Amino acid sequence: MTDSEKAAKVIEALKAAEREPAQTALPILNGLVGMVQADGEQPLEVEEARSSAFLAICEVGKALHRGTPADRLWAAAIDATERWMSLAR
Repeated sequence: MTDSEKAAKVIEALKAAEREPAQTALPILNGLVGMVQADGEQPLEVEEARSSAFLAICEVGKALHRGTPADRLWAAAIDATERWMSLAR
């Protein structure tokens, strides 16, 4: 699976998880870790975008775990993943 395909699946999962309560969304986010990991050398811009998406997803997970508002964090994670997908093409 290409990075672009992985990013598309991650976006799809993020949008689905965003509509769920925290106890349902957290396992979905945990399942994305393998999708966001690099498995080959990519241009620096792609790697930076992938890393940003990973960190943004982690921030959402931390907020959900703590029970703090995550509305803006969801948008940031989706935006970062869309950027990763656009650069990975």
